[in-house]
Amino acid sequence: MEAAHKKKEHKKLSKGKLFKRAVMICIGAVLMALGLETFLVPNQVIDGGIVGVSIILSHLTGIPLGLFLFFLNLPFFFVGYKQIGKTFAFSTLFGVLILAVGTYGFHSLDPVTGDPLLAAVFGGVVLGIGVGLVIRYGGSLDGTEILAILFNKRLPFSVGETVMFFNLFILGSAGFVFGWDRAMYSLMAYFIAFKMIDLTIEGFDETKSVWIISEQHHKIGEAILHRLGRGVTYLNGEGGYTGDDKKVIFCVVTRLEEAKLKSIVEEIDEEAFLAIGDIHDVKGGRFKKRDIH
Repeated sequence: MEAAHKKKEHKKLSKGKLFKRAVMICIGAVLMALGLETFLVPNQVIDGGIVGVSIILSHLTGIPLGLFLFFLNLPFFFVGYKQIGKTFAFSTLFGVLILAVGTYGFHSLDPVTGDPLLAAVFGGVVLGIGVGLVIRYGGSLDGTEILAILFNKRLPFSVGETVMFFNLFILGSAGFVFGWDRAMYSLMAYFIAFKMIDLTIEGFDETKSVWIISEQHHKIGEAILHRLGRGVTYLNGEGGYTGDDKKVIFCVVTRLEEAKLKSIVEEIDEEAFLAIGDIHDVKGGRFKKRDIH
C-alpha cells in the first residue's frame, strides 16, 4: 500500500547531459543575439513572436532590446513551468537570459551588411540555427508557442494556426513602423528562419518511413536487408476491396537511400505498391548509418 501511494519520481538528467544542454542552449541564444544585432535590427527587419514585438517596442521607445526580450518572455516562464515542466521552464529562462545579455553585448558591433535583402536571408539563417539548437536541447526563446497552446484549449484552431496568426499580425505591424518593404523583408526572414529551425532540429540526415505491398515481399525484404543493410518488418494486412491477405513490408531509410530503395523495389516487382513518408526522429532498434551497395 505504501509503495502504491508513492509519487513517481521524475528521472533526473546526469551532470554531463545537463552541461551539454546548457552549452548548446547558450550557443543557440548567442547565435540568435548575433543574428538580431548584426543583421536584422540595424536593417529594420524583424522576426516573428515576442522577438518581433520587442524589436518594434525598442525602436519606438529607445529602450534596449534585451530588456524587452527578457521581461516580455518572463510571464511565459511561469506558464511553461506549470504547463510543460520545470526542466523546460529553466532551460527557457536560461536561454532568454543569455539572449537578452547577448543583444546588449552585440549592440555596439557594426552590421554585417546594409542590404536589407542580404540581412533578411543571412539573418534568417543565423536566427533559425540558433533557435533550432535551443529547441533541440529542450528550451525555447519565444513565448508565442506557449501562448498558442493555451489559446488552443479555448479556440477551434491548432497551435500552428494560432502561432501563424500572431506572427502575421506582428510582421504586418512592422509595415506601419518601418515601412511595407521592411515588412516584406521581415516575412522573408521569418520564413527562412522557420525552415532553418526544422533543419537544425531534424538534421541533414532526414529519415523516411517506407511501406511496400507486393506478392514478392520476401524477395524485396531480403534485397533491402542485404543491399541496403536495413532491417524490415513484415506486417499482416487485408485488401479492402478483395479481402485477400496481404504482407506489408515496413522499414526506415535515410534520404540518401531512398532512390536506391525505389530501384530495388522496381527491379523486383514493377507493380508493387510503395508509400514513403517523412519521419522527424528515429530512436532505438538497429537503425544506424549503413553503406549502400
